[in-house]
Formats: sequence, structure tokens, C-alpha cells
Amino acid sequence: MSFNSANKTILIAPLNWGLGHATRCIPIIKALQENNYIPIIASDGAALELLKKEFPYIQTLKLPSYRIEYAKNGENFKWKLLKNFPTILKAIWKEEKKVRKWIKKYDIDGIISDNRLGVFSKKIPSVYLTHQLNVMSGNTTWFSSFLHRQIIKKHKECWVPDVSEKLNLTGKLGHIVKPDFNLKYIGPLSRLHKKEVTKVYDLMIILSGPEPQRSVLEEKLKNEIGKHKGNIVFIQGIVEKEQKKDQIENVTYYNFMNSKQLEQTFNESELVLCRSGYTTIMDLAQLGKKAFFIPTPGQYEQEYLAKKLKEEGLVPYAKQDLFCIENLNEIDNYKGLNPFETTNNWAILFEIFEK
Repeated sequence: MSFNSANKTILIAPLNWGLGHATRCIPIIKALQENNYIPIIASDGAALELLKKEFPYIQTLKLPSYRIEYAKNGENFKWKLLKNFPTILKAIWKEEKKVRKWIKKYDIDGIISDNRLGVFSKKIPSVYLTHQLNVMSGNTTWFSSFLHRQIIKKHKECWVPDVSEKLNLTGKLGHIVKPDFNLKYIGPLSRLHKKEVTKVYDLMIILSGPEPQRSVLEEKLKNEIGKHKGNIVFIQGIVEKEQKKDQIENVTYYNFMNSKQLEQTFNESELVLCRSGYTTIMDLAQLGKKAFFIPTPGQYEQEYLAKKLKEEGLVPYAKQDLFCIENLNEIDNYKGLNPFETTNNWAILFEIFEK
């Protein structure tokens, strides 16, 4: 435990793009509490609602929405994002304005921004959390990566939730030659823990990410899983006020799960079918699970990670429009993911807020 924090207040702000940014902030929020800091959570949409459920006694603040949406046709995702760019810029400007007010109003001593581009201050120590030192965008990767690094350089430190060694999870996403900013690899982050429990489900399906692609995949999988024998748990990734549970033949449906339920269900499941989002990959590695990936169409990062892990003989994948339930038989030919032997010294990492 830190003896220097003197109950300093830290604003932690994850991006609302799927649920991954929010969930990987959960272990950081817990570490802040354990080291005598007072976290304030800021986000919007489903990410904020999830964190409210996880931490009902922590103060939360609402940030402007970036209104990130996927195109129905994955090939058009980049162009839809560019079309929405003015909306995103406006949200970032509003974000900066709100943060300036909040620093004074709530006496904030430090900031941890998980890919929130406008959550930053020169007046107090600011940390930027990201696994995307390179931002994949097809033939414009060099430009999107350059722009992102200009944001990173504004902060005192950049934390990458991966290891610096050759064997790592992010590959070229999270590793660059000669960074010109203060970079720290803090190890993969997961809110989950491995447990020895009796297996209940043959297959766990977990969805996440912005619409409409979440719904597109849900409908496709509902048609496919009728061919799969064995018990299935299907978590739809819809954060609502109340949890809903439905049983249809051999499939148990949940709209969402909290961390404790999710941890139990992961451990009770033999195989996992999911997107290849980086937070999900960190969770699978932490739990040592075997999985099958369906990358979000048009999202270059997920496509890159799925291809990387397949080439390393760890996890197979298929494109969304080509997936069929029989593809799951390929899992037996792959090793699966395993945890990294890393332990975070949070007290040392949080020293930035004592300077």
C-alpha cells in the first residue's frame, strides 16, 4: 500500500467502444482503491453503465459520446468513421472543456485516460492507456498511427497492457522502434481469475462491440448454434438496467453479466466463441482458454490480432460471412492461450501521481 497518496483523487476515463476499454479498467480502479486513491469514473453509454454496476459506490461522471458506429458492410467501416469525424472532434472538444471544469470542481490530482482523446491536462499528471501504438487502418495506417502518437505525447506516460518481450499479445500494434514518449509496459490486464471448477457448458459465446455488427453476428450465430450439440451459454453483450436470462433448448441466454458471473462462466466453459478484441484476448490468456475468433468486419485491429494468433498456432478464426458452426472443430488443432507470468507493482506505477 502506498503511504504517500493522501487520498488523492484520480479521474479514470475509458472509451465507450464496445465494453473492452471499460472492463480492462476494472483492475486499475481496484488497484487505485487498494493504494488509498479515490477514483472517479468518467465515460458514456454502455461502458459507463457497466462500470456503475461494478462500482455502485464510486462517483461517476458522464462524458460526451463519440457516437462510434460500424457500417453494416464491414468494407465501409473506415469511410463511415471518416464521415463521423466532425462529430468525434466536437465530442473531444467538449471532453476537454468538461475535464478542465472537473479538475477544479472535484479537486482531481491525476488522470488515466483509456483512449479518450480529450481527457488530458497539462496541470496534473496524465496517463494514457492504450495497446495501439500503431493504429491499423489499412493503407492509411501510417497516418492514423502518427495522429494517435501526437495524442499520446501530450501525456506524462503511456501505459501499454502487454509485455515488452518478443513473445507478446499485441505484436506490432503495441510495439514500435524508438518511441519518443515515456512508455511503460504494465502487463496484460484482466478482471478475471482462473478457477478449478466443474465444467457446465461445452461452448460459451460472448458478444460485444458497437452496432450494427453486434446484432448481425448475434443473428448469424442463433441460426448456427441449432446444429451444435451440448450445453451453450450465450452472452449477448447488451448492458441493460436488469439482467435477463432465457433458456431455449440447450442454450442459456443472458443479456449481460457482471464480472463475478462472467469469471465463473468462463471457468465453467470448455470452449469460447467471440470477437478478437484485445481485452477479450487478455481475458482468455489469463484463464488459459481455448477459443475461436470471428473478427468484426472492417476492423483492421481485430483482423490483425486474429491472423497473428492463428499464425502462432494459438487460436483459429473465420471471417463473419464465412463462419459455420463446424469451424469449431478446428480448435483441437491449436494450443490455446496461456497466462503471462507478470505481476504489477501498482504502487510504483502510481508514483506518477505523487510528482
